[in-house]
Amino acid sequence: MPRRRIGFWYRFAAVICKPPLVVLLKRDWRGMENIPAEGGFITAVNHNSHIDPLAYAHFQYNTGRVPRFLAKSGLFKKGFVGAAMRGTGQIPVYRESTDALSAFRAAIDAVERGECVAFYPEGTLTRDPDGWPMTGKTGAARVALQTKCPVIPVAQWGANEVLPPYAKKPHLLPRKTHRVLAGPPVDLDRFYDREMTPELLKEATEAIMAAITRQLEEIRGAKAPETPYDPRRERIEQRRRTRSQRQRTGRRGTRSPGTPMVETEQARNRVVAQEEGLGT
Repeated sequence: MPRRRIGFWYRFAAVICKPPLVVLLKRDWRGMENIPAEGGFITAVNHNSHIDPLAYAHFQYNTGRVPRFLAKSGLFKKGFVGAAMRGTGQIPVYRESTDALSAFRAAIDAVERGECVAFYPEGTLTRDPDGWPMTGKTGAARVALQTKCPVIPVAQWGANEVLPPYAKKPHLLPRKTHRVLAGPPVDLDRFYDREMTPELLKEATEAIMAAITRQLEEIRGAKAPETPYDPRRERIEQRRRTRSQRQRTGRRGTRSPGTPMVETEQARNRVVAQEEGLGT
């Protein structure tokens, strides 16, 4: 399929968003030649600032292959923002309903139609203290293995210097540089035509995250930690510390007898969406 016609809404969004981005950020963009000129594909991108989706979309727009993001369904209901999200063909994620997994079907359909779908495999802003990519969720790997489409690892750095993760105030001066490096497709051939087990998806996801991290190491001129930050492991460790503290102080946590851990279909879908990294 040739390059998708950008369309009115994407051009309109570009008219509004590009001028402040050009003023706010200098650009050091590399690897555009690795963005496929035709056919469906996935980009897998690290996430380190609330404004990096806009900065990354600017880069991707300039390649001529506009991305379709997976985003929280609530954004599609908010006036102009919702109209723009719908008009540009973004993919809603319904975390609170039985439609939570419909985003996967939409992502697969988009790839098979020859479009680009952008994934943030971490599923949320990185919690790594130094801004390195965390462990990834399996959503991007699942779509990639089902469609056998190229997965382009993309690392970015700079938007986080304007607005660090979880910060409330931006740092506008001095003017920062948004650095992007898109790499060659991740080699996933060894995972094709095998049973899509959780172990296989985890291994494929680790290959994708390792490729993103290598790109970011090149951008930053630094070495990432040997073991990526794992928020699940950190939560388990935090619970262990809390239990140990309660045991030392004689306090005990309470939960109503018989209360199930996942009580409703909506909760189950929300858990699945979180595990797969749907929406940011």
